Amino acid sequence: MDIGLLILRLLAGLLVAGHGVQKVSVRLGGNGLAGGAEEFREDGFRGGAMTALAAGGTQIGAGLLLASGALTPLAAAGVVGVMTVALTVKLPHGLWVQNDGYEYPLVLVAVPAALALTGPGRWSVDSALHLTPWPAWWAVVAVAGGTACGLAVRLALHRPAPAGTGAGAPARPLDIRS
Repeated sequence: MDIGLLILRLLAGLLVAGHGVQKVSVRLGGNGLAGGAEEFREDGFRGGAMTALAAGGTQIGAGLLLASGALTPLAAAGVVGVMTVALTVKLPHGLWVQNDGYEYPLVLVAVPAALALTGPGRWSVDSALHLTPWPAWWAVVAVAGGTACGLAVRLALHRPAPAGTGAGAPARPLDIRS
C-alpha cells in the first residue's frame, strides 16, 4: 500500500507543481508570467500577473508538499483549492477533456482528497517526522476548506469578459491591476 501512495503522491504532486511552474515561467513549456496572466484574463479573471503568481505559487508549493508527503492535509487543501477554480472554469464544457471539460481538474481534486483521508504512507516526510496518522477530521477540514477557498477565489476574481477580449483578441501588455 505504501508504494502505491508514494506513486500517487509523486505523480499528482509533481504534475500540479509543474503546472504551476508553467503559469509563472517559460520552464516546462510555459508562456511566462505574461502568458499566465493572459490565460487568467481570457478565462475571465481579474488580477493579471498577481492572479497568475498566486495560482502558480500555490500549485508549486502545494504540489511539492503533496509529492513529498509533507503537511499532507495542508497540501491537499492547496491543491483542492486551485483545482476547484480550474474545475469551475471547465465546467461549462462538460466532463470530457477533449471538449475542454473538467475531467482532469476533477481527478486532481479527488487525488489529494483521497490522500488526506488515507494519509501519505510510510515513505513520506509526515511519516518520517511522526506526524501521522492525522485525525480523520483533518481530512474533512482540508477538503472542505480547499473547496471553499477555491469557490471564494472564483467569486472574488471572476468577471464576465468584456466584448472584444478572449480568443483571437490582441494581447494586452502585462498589467498586474487588470
